[in-house]
Amino acid sequence: MHFDNESANRFATHSVTNQPPPLAPYDAYLTDLPLQQALAREGGGWAADAVAAYGAISGGELMALGFAANESKPLFKPYDRFGHRIDEVQFHPAYHRLMELGVAHGVPNFAWRNAHRVGAHVARAALMYLHGQADQGSCCPLTMTYASVPVIGHAQALAKEWLPRITALEYDGRALPAWCKQGNTIGMGMTEKQGGSDVRANTTRAQRLTAQDDLYELIGHKWFLSAPMCDAFLVLAQSEAGISCFLLPRFAPNGIRNAIQIQRLKDKLGDWSNASAEVEFHGAVGWLIGEEGRGVATILEMVALTRQDCMIGSSAVMRQALVQAIHHARHRKAFGKLLSEQPLMQNVLADLALESEAALRFTLRVARAVDASQTDAGEAAFARIATAIGKYWVCKRCAPFVNEAQECLGGAGYVEESILPRLYRQAPLNSIWEGSGNIQCLDVLRVLKREPPAREALLAEFSSMQGANRLLDRHVARLVSALDEQHDAELRSRALVEAMAVGLQAVQMLRGPDTYLGDLFCATRLGDITYRNFGTLPADAPMTALIERAL
Repeated sequence: MHFDNESANRFATHSVTNQPPPLAPYDAYLTDLPLQQALAREGGGWAADAVAAYGAISGGELMALGFAANESKPLFKPYDRFGHRIDEVQFHPAYHRLMELGVAHGVPNFAWRNAHRVGAHVARAALMYLHGQADQGSCCPLTMTYASVPVIGHAQALAKEWLPRITALEYDGRALPAWCKQGNTIGMGMTEKQGGSDVRANTTRAQRLTAQDDLYELIGHKWFLSAPMCDAFLVLAQSEAGISCFLLPRFAPNGIRNAIQIQRLKDKLGDWSNASAEVEFHGAVGWLIGEEGRGVATILEMVALTRQDCMIGSSAVMRQALVQAIHHARHRKAFGKLLSEQPLMQNVLADLALESEAALRFTLRVARAVDASQTDAGEAAFARIATAIGKYWVCKRCAPFVNEAQECLGGAGYVEESILPRLYRQAPLNSIWEGSGNIQCLDVLRVLKREPPAREALLAEFSSMQGANRLLDRHVARLVSALDEQHDAELRSRALVEAMAVGLQAVQMLRGPDTYLGDLFCATRLGDITYRNFGTLPADAPMTALIERAL
């Protein structure tokens, strides 16, 4: 039978119309006015060129690499072809390119390479925010490498050797001794199967081998070893004096593979581009970091920074979900007009934009406090408590936020070809990693009880905007009264921390010339009638302005 064009057209069932064009490549920095303003407001404006350079990469090459790396999960290779134990994890080339770009542009090292400049940690947070929108799994080793610096600094000899490589601009993913590379990455392992967040229940044992260079032999296991392909790991183990912190290299000081045996890779809900492993230490060799028996206090310096990055990561996921929703709504028609022109969709998008900016502003305010912690006791105290508050709240808001953004795309937002399913799988991670919500709330109570400067710093932050909005003033008064009531404080701690978080977000939203943002945030989050579902802004809210500002 002969088929011509007329016959082919006869059987055409449809033409492709009413579909949005591809978003990527796009510039993730130049399209993000809230990020540009927050970077300048919190003291990182001098680094705008460096951040802007990564914005184009984030919305272009990184975005494509993120899809490729997540479509090909890491593979565990316990043995080589001859039967020798190698304990290697193989990655798609896209993953290594993600790491290479992240390291070269400063995601793990910008703050330390520019430590002499005010706002270095703010600028580095902006870089992490951009990277986390394109791929989330590679953020794990980038975060841990960044956060390891102050901990390793406790061991002078190790710091002299390791920190130049940890803060280098080179990435080398090969399985070689750390000292054979120009740049190193650092992972961590605290959790054991019997203890979880209760690291004092750890059973891994550490015994001193030499008195001269603080070498120990470790025997035990880790239920989660994050990023097992890294060059070394900060781990906790029981020594004679109690829980201690160690730097455990992937290759022992004599150059052979350290006695770290990977049992399996975790089959995780999300975070697919990265590997997490269960491991056993069969006499693995590592160096003591800090004082013996003071391991928890030592590694908490790392945890403080990784918790900050949980805020950044959740803010980044929310931002990318928002970008996808707005882009779709601007190009998709329903019932005769664009989705972005329909009042209810405008309400949803505007509310998401408001929430996303509040998360970003709070996050970069914490980064500013981290930045100033070395010279300003008040900022150090604020960073101590605000990190836990922000880690709890921003990470909790991420999952419902992404789900709402998915709804803006309808069924298309539930299909893997879009980025939304990956973002949704990723959304719960940061609320779990580095201590779940309950751990954060208990930490806040502990800080308030034991560290009076932290409460003073918290109240000082609220006082900085006293009189700017009556709803915020009322909210703070109620919060102070609730904090003074000690009865059932632990039982009420989630409500207390939520009140602190939303109040701190309101303070940040009231800063700057666009006062309508803060007033609207207070009206919808601190007023007598507040709704937790998105899309419930009042009718007089500047919907179009919020959406245009967002993208």
